[in-house]
Amino acid sequence: MPKQKNILVIRLSAMGDVAMVVPVLSALTNQYPELKITVLTRAFFKPFFRDLEHVEVFSADVKGEHKGIYGLYKLSRQLNKKYFYVVADLHNVLRTKVLKKFLMCKRFISIDKGRKEKRLLTSGHVFKQLKKTHQRYADVFEALGYKLDLSKPRFPKKVVLNSKLLSLIGNNLKPLIGIAPFAAHEGKMYPLSLMKQVIENLSKEYQIILFGGGKDEIEILKEFEERYDNTISLAGKLSLDEEMNVISNLEVMVSMDSGNGHIAAMLGVKVITIWGVTHPFAGFTPFNQPDDYALVADRSKFPLIPTSVYGNKYPENHKEAAASISPDSIINKIKLIV
Repeated sequence: MPKQKNILVIRLSAMGDVAMVVPVLSALTNQYPELKITVLTRAFFKPFFRDLEHVEVFSADVKGEHKGIYGLYKLSRQLNKKYFYVVADLHNVLRTKVLKKFLMCKRFISIDKGRKEKRLLTSGHVFKQLKKTHQRYADVFEALGYKLDLSKPRFPKKVVLNSKLLSLIGNNLKPLIGIAPFAAHEGKMYPLSLMKQVIENLSKEYQIILFGGGKDEIEILKEFEERYDNTISLAGKLSLDEEMNVISNLEVMVSMDSGNGHIAAMLGVKVITIWGVTHPFAGFTPFNQPDDYALVADRSKFPLIPTSVYGNKYPENHKEAAASISPDSIINKIKLIV
């Protein structure tokens, strides 16, 4: 058995949820350097953990080699060779529950996602700030005896950009503003017609870096790049590792309630988030950001907000909720921060 205590931390998806694990593990490894952490997640997310000491990533291929019950059994046999002291399940879904049945470990701690509280929030029975996801993650480690202080975070240094990245983003010495205008669900997105106004205004003073992925998003952002001065789209051009290098150099990231905001936050970048049918009260705000960096829709006009935790359910008349946030309010907030 190894002398160093090895903890298995499970968080397989989604992008934002995995990114939110990073500052918590940073606190854990800084405050308890005797620990070794193995993170079980998708291979695509491995770069998220690149700056953490005593942390290694074990890739789970849940759509291939590790698919289904037999695949999870195979995964458990691979993991059991590492002799885990304890398993911290930060995902707590059926897949991870099945996997834990196969793991040779005597102690398992799972996240309390606060599902009941979130149902009350989205059904309109309560409207108050719920515990933030980062704290829910930290609570798991506190249950193991490792109380965490998240109030004094350490972040990696800004990455020195190589010639490839500099040639892409330009080197005109203007402050870099990142904008990630897309989200998984339409109700969480700021209307692109209004986002164009934001980009057009900001591009006069700043270098705008656009982030996105997928064929449709790449085409839309390419159009923005061609239309506005000092505007560069990185969609489809870089690896996740390279995108993170660029993000680390931003003055501020503007994102929806989506993964890009959490990536920027874990790198110590200031993040302005735009909220449509979801709301910060559900606990998914990016790490270490002031409350006023979250720009929320007008609840006097859209009283059912938050309509769901993930933004996938909303009445038709709430679809344009994010449009109640004026372009000027976004522009002014950015200029105030920068």
